[in-house]
This record gives sequence, structure tokens and C-alpha cells, in this order.
Amino acid sequence: MGGMTLTPTARVVLGMLRLGKRTGYEIKQLVDVSTRFFWAASYGQIYPELKRLEERGLVESEPQPTGGRARTEYRLTVAGERALDEWLASDAEPAMELRDEALLKIFFSEGRDTGEALRTVRALRAKHERILASLRVIDPNPTDPDPGPYLTLQYGLGLHDWAIEWCKTTEERLSGRSGSKTREKVGSHA
Repeated sequence: MGGMTLTPTARVVLGMLRLGKRTGYEIKQLVDVSTRFFWAASYGQIYPELKRLEERGLVESEPQPTGGRARTEYRLTVAGERALDEWLASDAEPAMELRDEALLKIFFSEGRDTGEALRTVRALRAKHERILASLRVIDPNPTDPDPGPYLTLQYGLGLHDWAIEWCKTTEERLSGRSGSKTREKVGSHA
């Protein structure tokens, strides 16, 4: 099954199943406290992806009703293990996507009152401070034989710390011009 293409959501789902999560609900719960900081997945993505993965023979399901509620548990098949391993070992350049509405607003704020951009930057800093605070309570073991969660946490801490510092510097820069119209063009280094 060499070269099987996995969607971004399939990668998350297969990885979570390998970590021992068994239901769509359990996958979503772990996503919300781990990968959502760098790769989110919603229920609306997880459940259809589980179905597609099962159709492709990468996962198997088994009904496990509890307390009168329908519940389905999933597990990786050998083909699913192989597909996940192939993706992990792939030399293809990993996708990187940054979508931040605050940055979009700042980008398009040229020629507008810098007070608006300043408010946006302050809101962006507050968001990064909240995320940083939530990351600081996560405590993976740095000596764990699988350092992946620890390493990605360190990346997140550094990234959000840097973003906060960038916001502070940008706030100082914009505060000096608050109330004026921005005249710099995108890409200038004044």
C-alpha cells in the first residue's frame, strides 16, 4: 500500500488511534488539549474521516454501546499502521499553514487610523498570552522515551512567547503614531 495519500485530518485521526484513543469523542478530547494548538480537528471532520478511513481499510470499527448510547470504537488495521508510518517517514515537505484573522486585519490596515491596528495588536497579544498560559499547565515528561509531546510543547511555548514580544514591540511602534494615518507601504523597514 505504498504511497497512500492521507488527508490532514486522517493523519490526526490515525495518530490519535495509535495513541490509544478509541472513539471519535476521545479523539476530539485529546485534540482539544494537545494538537489543536498547531493542528485542529473538529467533530465535523473527525467522524466523516473515521468513516472514510474504514472504507479504505485503514481502521476497523466495533459497536460498543454504553448506557443506552450508541458508541463505536475504532482501531488501526495493519494497513492503517503502515499508512501512518509511511507518512511519518515521508521526505515530502510538511505543510505549514498560519491563519490568523488579527494578522489579516493588520495587513489590510494601511491608510487607516493606527488606533484600530493598535487595538488589534493588543487583542492578538492577549490571545497569545492566554494560549501561553494554557500551554504552561501542560506537563509532559521530558525524559519520556517518546519526546514528541514535550518537543512540540517547547515549540509552542517559544512561538507564543515570541509572538507576545512581537506584539509588545509593535504596540510601542504603533503607539507613537496612534491617531495618525499609516503612510508606510507593506514591506518597508522604517
